[in-house]
Amino acid sequence: MLNPATIVLKNGKDHSLRRRHPWVFSGAIARVKGDTHEGDAVLVEAIDGELLGVGHFSGGGSIAVRMLDFGQNAVLPTAEFWQAKLGNAYQLRQRLRLTGAADTDVFRLIHAEGDGLPGLIIDVYGDVAVVQAHSVGMYRARPEIAAALQVVFGDKLRAIYDKSAETVPGNAVPDAQNGYLFGESTGTEHLVTENGHQFAVDWETGQKTGFFIDQRDNRALLARYSPGRRVLNTFCYTGGFSVYALEAGAELVHSVDSSKKAIALTERNAELSRHADRHAAYPDDVLGFLKNHSAQYDLLVLDPPAYAKHMGARHAALMGYKRLNAAGIAHLAPGGLLFTFSCSQVVSPELFEGAVLAAAIEAGRPARILHRLTQPADHPVSLFHPEGAYLKGLVLAVE
Repeated sequence: MLNPATIVLKNGKDHSLRRRHPWVFSGAIARVKGDTHEGDAVLVEAIDGELLGVGHFSGGGSIAVRMLDFGQNAVLPTAEFWQAKLGNAYQLRQRLRLTGAADTDVFRLIHAEGDGLPGLIIDVYGDVAVVQAHSVGMYRARPEIAAALQVVFGDKLRAIYDKSAETVPGNAVPDAQNGYLFGESTGTEHLVTENGHQFAVDWETGQKTGFFIDQRDNRALLARYSPGRRVLNTFCYTGGFSVYALEAGAELVHSVDSSKKAIALTERNAELSRHADRHAAYPDDVLGFLKNHSAQYDLLVLDPPAYAKHMGARHAALMGYKRLNAAGIAHLAPGGLLFTFSCSQVVSPELFEGAVLAAAIEAGRPARILHRLTQPADHPVSLFHPEGAYLKGLVLAVE
């Protein structure tokens, strides 16, 4: 782009960018110099003309610019820019010992703002990278991103799959379709390994990019408490917690999800664990299952999808978490453990804990917090963007 547009901020509205917060809200803009189109790379200036950085323009929401680079030396994205950003993220995962590990070949490479690339998610499944663009700017940059991935990974990468059709703003890209940017599908079952456990992953038609990588550390913690216990895993999706519990020696594991496709994947993953004889899966609404079944469990997992996508839905979400946790607690045997989670970004850990507290009061059961949980290191949170800490969880001992 030879002549990028310039976004000029109102007087006093530049402080957040000087603190490297990656969002420019529409209300902070004084004027626009030049023509802007959805997804364009633009310059961002203070009212006095000082360059504050470069970002992707978005005209369709409250966040008008998502920043890619900061300061007077900020550069527009080029091939070298993408290679540097992806290379930096890859080096961090190498230091975390998530690359080249014998027992784990699935990890998140790019976690949006946490890796300095707002609007972009890249998950790696063995030798396949799955890209999800959550902004038009990232969607339009997919060819450059794919080229940079091939440079960074070299021959370690067999294919790159774009799964942005569900996440890119539809009004701006109405014809978005998923497909391979590099390589092609093998047409066979895709198997990955996490902490020595094998899973079948469907990145082409499954939820998100195919697997909930963000629960890796929490699944490992659950395994420590699973031997000899009766376990109920709700909202199980592909059965991650179920497989860890089975292989750790749980007495029995029941998995519940409203999606029949998810249940089929969970049953397949239970087979891969070689302990399917101790597993049963139920395609059912979770609250309906809890209402209609009287069984008691020693360990129960509540890992629902996000109940609130925006601030306006937060109160209803908190009520939903309270109802769900009260129903879950009622199915715990005395001394049982509850692993309960929220992935709603607008629900803070304090608010979530308050909803769980209200549920315990309603259930009339004493409870103690054993662990406060969050997302793993390959889902980093920028110190300048605390909103990136979306996953929160509690492990409770319930009397």
